[in-house]
Amino acid sequence: MKDELRAKLEKLSVDAESAVAKLDLANKKKELAELEEAVASPGLWNDPTKAAATTKRLSQIKGQLQPWTVLLTQINDSLDLLDIIDDELVVEFAEQVAALEQTFNELKQQLLFTGKYDAGDAVIRLTAGVGGDDAQDFTAMLERMYLRWAERNGYRAEIISRSPGEEVGVKTSVIEIGGVYAYGWLRSEHGVHRMVRLSPFNSGNTRETSFAQVEVLPKIDAPDEVKIDPKDIRVDIYRASGHGGQGVNTTDSAVRVTHIPTGTVVAIQNERSQIQNKEKALEILRGKLAQMQAEQHAASIGELRAGESASWGNQIRNYVLNPYKLVKDTRTKYEEKDVDSVLSGNIRGFQLAFLETTSGC
Repeated sequence: MKDELRAKLEKLSVDAESAVAKLDLANKKKELAELEEAVASPGLWNDPTKAAATTKRLSQIKGQLQPWTVLLTQINDSLDLLDIIDDELVVEFAEQVAALEQTFNELKQQLLFTGKYDAGDAVIRLTAGVGGDDAQDFTAMLERMYLRWAERNGYRAEIISRSPGEEVGVKTSVIEIGGVYAYGWLRSEHGVHRMVRLSPFNSGNTRETSFAQVEVLPKIDAPDEVKIDPKDIRVDIYRASGHGGQGVNTTDSAVRVTHIPTGTVVAIQNERSQIQNKEKALEILRGKLAQMQAEQHAASIGELRAGESASWGNQIRNYVLNPYKLVKDTRTKYEEKDVDSVLSGNIRGFQLAFLETTSGC
């Protein structure tokens, strides 16, 4: 049995080293050393914006490297231990080898992340569509789904802007999801989501169809990452409304930023400060323009065309609660029958199916 375990560990070592090479982790180690040197320099903190971007990138690189470093160390240690363990410990040791194989299978999913912004944070913008109260309630269900997904997978989540419905649910919600590969996992969710169910909001309890749009954008903190000509931006300040608290309701702090060439609009009203709202709106605008650039295969922001970003036409997923229960992705044909589990954040199957399809793996 020891020979069998040794063969498994040796294969695991080769496969892990191959994955490390494909992920270009050697260059990331060099970048990590440079970032650590930069963070140790007292002069870095003279520029708070640069310092924040540097420390964030340092944390991101560490998050990518650490699991692989630990795995490779454990594989090598296990190969050494195999020579000295007693026969009665072989069964327990086999369980440890199986755990290492499981860890590798989870980590190698990173090979599916090939996009420029996949390793970074994400911004999700939810908008209720056709369907009245049902659509707003469905949008609130999706909001909860993504918050639960973040919780399940160890990601930070914060609602940064929210406009409640008049009776139920939400009209719009903007959520920041932070952590390594947050955008890579969540970009599978970008598009129109459709729900079919018996409506709890009409007296006849009839079957109704409602829609919600989900926009998933890369969170781009550094202005230099996506350069926008100041002449192309219009900033409007207005008084916020809704359930935002006294500070929101009594000051002209809400900000609407319009990218004139493309007609792209971002409005934020939750922060108490007008300056904070403007910074957040510009951050989201950079993500929207970066995504449009990828969708249109444009060489620069200046080449973007108006009216060609994600629209209400690209329905990607159906959530059916009546007459049967099924969640099905229209792009990959992946489906789940446990709708409650999906709406509680169990969407990894949909994400993997999308990544495997788009990456060609």
